[in-house]
Amino acid sequence: MTGKEMILGRRSIRKYSDKPVDEAVLREIVEEASYSPSWKHTQITRYIAVTDKALKEKIASEGTTIWPGNGDIIRQAPVLMAVCAVEKRSGFERDGSFSTEREDRWEFFDTGIASQTLCLAAYEHGLGSVILGLFDIDTVTSLLEVPEGQKVVALIPLGYAAEEPAAPRRKAVDDLLTIK
Repeated sequence: MTGKEMILGRRSIRKYSDKPVDEAVLREIVEEASYSPSWKHTQITRYIAVTDKALKEKIASEGTTIWPGNGDIIRQAPVLMAVCAVEKRSGFERDGSFSTEREDRWEFFDTGIASQTLCLAAYEHGLGSVILGLFDIDTVTSLLEVPEGQKVVALIPLGYAAEEPAAPRRKAVDDLLTIK
């Protein structure tokens, strides 16, 4: 599969089969995602793969009260990948000062790149995914026992797709691109 085929073919999947995802496949996907670029090569993105059904259910029921539909998606997926960021490294100098006026927001930029790379790697391995941003951060952080110095940035359900959604309409290149 070419890069273009991956970019054009990947869809946000919200319905999954119950077929389990092998741990070796998860390891390959994370290894491939580790090649994502990051601020000064800080490589701040960390992943917590949740395959335990009871823990996924707790996250789905207690951690998605702000958008319960995300709980339904999490329940269906064989794997819930929590994308975390090591704090106070991306966008910072060694002395702890900010490198730019964007301050610590580079953490989200780096984990966003890594999240998309993870989703493309999953797609290349035959898995569907969707990036979820609406969840109760404190609840999910507590349930996952996220190490101090890290924060949960996104949740990505992973699994074998039980749907084939059509590509949503895209804006025209002329609406997106300005050349000067």
